[in-house]
Amino acid sequence: MFDKLLNQRVAPIIASIVAISLAIVKVILWLMSWSISLLASALDSLMDMMVSVMNYFAVKFSLKPADEGHQYWHWKIEWITSTIEWTVIFSSWIFLLWESWKKILNPEPIKYLSFSMYAMIFSIILTSILIWYLLKVYKKSNSLIIKWDILHYKTDLFINAGVLVALIIVYFTGYHIVDAIIWWLLGLYIMKESIELIKEWVWVLLDKSLEESQDVKDILQKYVDDKIIKSFHCLKTRYIGNNTKYVEFHMVLEPNLTIEQAHNIWDKIEKDVKKLDSDSKWYVNYHEDPHDDSAVNGCI
Repeated sequence: MFDKLLNQRVAPIIASIVAISLAIVKVILWLMSWSISLLASALDSLMDMMVSVMNYFAVKFSLKPADEGHQYWHWKIEWITSTIEWTVIFSSWIFLLWESWKKILNPEPIKYLSFSMYAMIFSIILTSILIWYLLKVYKKSNSLIIKWDILHYKTDLFINAGVLVALIIVYFTGYHIVDAIIWWLLGLYIMKESIELIKEWVWVLLDKSLEESQDVKDILQKYVDDKIIKSFHCLKTRYIGNNTKYVEFHMVLEPNLTIEQAHNIWDKIEKDVKKLDSDSKWYVNYHEDPHDDSAVNGCI
């Protein structure tokens, strides 16, 4: 039963249910207490809910098979969705920094501290369970959409923990300004994490080579050393999306080999390449050459 839930189609639905539940609790408590940290946490949960709903439709679309109009599949919808999510994170960060700055200048007392602390403890427990679940889904799917969702809920977890710390300090010391200062520290963490992910997203859009590129070279070189192929060139690798990796290369063969013999060699190479990451899908494309024409093709 649990294995059926480890599905990138189901994960955004579960995440949305958790997020809306937490958002309702936090908004009610914010209206009662007027804590800027609770406002930050409530807004974060509301955004997580909206993003998770958007992610559901993005995942559904990205998993559609190739068709006549989209022969290279629909996976890059993940990158569009990631752009929207990053914009949401950045916008909320700016808004909350402004609100916390106003509270630093004009501190206001926080009401219903004990209720707010209990709510944060509940949020921390529930969010931790959700992150554990999403990590399981990401390990199985390697979906960038799910990875962004994990960032959202990690952000939520740290915000909840920060809010709890702020409320405890205010409860025992009466220094209400701590509420706003804690958010500033959390804001720095949120921006650091989002910048790391946006860098990864940009590299994927620019078709950065796979981490396994050198391993693929080593496999091909072994076939050269074993004199199965004469040489290889024009090796290119990239991550397509939806846990799928693409490799293409030219291999130089003896001119008198049959098509079947050449195909059998490629088939063995393909199997060796796929062993590098058995959890991913691989597309291995090749071109046969009777001699090295890398200079003509302008290969890197």
